[in-house]
Amino acid sequence: MNYIWEVVGRHPTGQQPTGAETIQKLCDRVASSTLLEDRRDAVRALKSLSKKYRMEVGTMAMDHLVRILQTDRADTETLGYALDTLYNIICSDEEEEPEENQQKQEDDLGAQFTEKFIQEPDNITLLLTLLEEFDFHVRWPGVKLLTALLKSQCAPVQGIILVSPMGVSRLMDLLADSREVIRNDGLLLLQQLTKGNTAIQKIVAFENAFERLLEIITEEGSSDGGIVVEDCLLLLLNLLKNNSSNQNFFKEGSYIQKMKPWFEVGDDNSGWSAQKVTNLHLMLQLVRVMVSPVNSPGATASCQKAMFQCDLLQQLCTILMATGVPADILTETINTVSEVIRGSEVNQDYFASVNAPSNPPRPAIVVLLMSMVNERQPFVLRCAVLYCFQCFLYKNHKGQGEIVATLLPSTIDANSISAGQLLCGGLFSADSLSNWCAAVALAHALQDNLTQKEQLLRVQLATSLGKPPVSLLQQCTNILSQGLLKRPQW
Repeated sequence: MNYIWEVVGRHPTGQQPTGAETIQKLCDRVASSTLLEDRRDAVRALKSLSKKYRMEVGTMAMDHLVRILQTDRADTETLGYALDTLYNIICSDEEEEPEENQQKQEDDLGAQFTEKFIQEPDNITLLLTLLEEFDFHVRWPGVKLLTALLKSQCAPVQGIILVSPMGVSRLMDLLADSREVIRNDGLLLLQQLTKGNTAIQKIVAFENAFERLLEIITEEGSSDGGIVVEDCLLLLLNLLKNNSSNQNFFKEGSYIQKMKPWFEVGDDNSGWSAQKVTNLHLMLQLVRVMVSPVNSPGATASCQKAMFQCDLLQQLCTILMATGVPADILTETINTVSEVIRGSEVNQDYFASVNAPSNPPRPAIVVLLMSMVNERQPFVLRCAVLYCFQCFLYKNHKGQGEIVATLLPSTIDANSISAGQLLCGGLFSADSLSNWCAAVALAHALQDNLTQKEQLLRVQLATSLGKPPVSLLQQCTNILSQGLLKRPQW
């Protein structure tokens, strides 16, 4: 701290000056010094005080710091000190976790200084211009400062950047920076920039973001990569979710095909790190974004077709039937496959043909239904299987017929477990969740299908030895009338 006293001098009374007095003297020095070295030393001293005296530095020095950014453009060292100081007063970056009340005060203070900074939109434009400076000591603190401003006051800062000439393009250049720390912090900046702003999302996409992000994901090891892969995936989700224009651009650019290697997880599924689980979960979410039921039917059908043609669906089904896959990844894979096949005849037919690698092989549908009616399986997994079954039967009269046929006597194979047997077992199980899942599943086998409704009336059940069989409908009625079905306790 000695250099601070050398810059500001000693107190007239010989006592050590207060923090506010010191900061005021430093501000005067910044404003009045004609020598660059004096201004640089004063800004450096303000930086060293900006964490301890955040309020005082923000209140007294902000305008002087902005003026430094405008007038001392040729001196990258001074620029770097000024940007670091502005970052410290905008964003509390304490190493120790503050208490809740203190954190709120820090956030309120940051919002107050952000509002003051962006009252003059030219300040953001100036910051965007400085980001073109290649010097590390200017570009890196500039990236961090702009990210902090977006976190504090997202919509207003987005609005200024959107109308700034080449504003978004300048920020996209960060992804091409050869210095990883700047590229990685550029990803965080773009995440904030694209939140909830469709116009900016479109500009970022057309600035070749998809190509660059997929390249980074590959370079970093795909699902086996680290936090950088996660950041790329979060940015991709920002760009694609609820943005039909970007989704179409992603599909037309053949980027769906480039997603397939993400899901080649290999035969050894024992080493699933927490980061790999997170990465793969986000990758599955990206697939679901492209085939979401809320998208337009034509767009969803087109993406479903592309996923089948490039073997992405096949790859997902391989994960579905693999051993050692973590439960949350298995659940999300089931949900993803569900939406890839929903309403797509070709994809539904393929899914019906998938067999689990067991001995003897069993249809994937049967294996999944076994989990659905197994009360030891997690609730979310059982619900995912039900959703998958629903999507398999959605507008699929052929599939509905095949499921109902497994309930009819002429098609029952005593040596194998069928979908019909599992559904009937679940329907009359002592487990109330199995009752509900099986009933809903059977309802989807009948939906909008008069033929299968008539077929189901033919289904006969053997209730006990020595007694004649009763129809499925009669057995359901008997149980309901006896009040034996319990309300599910979820």
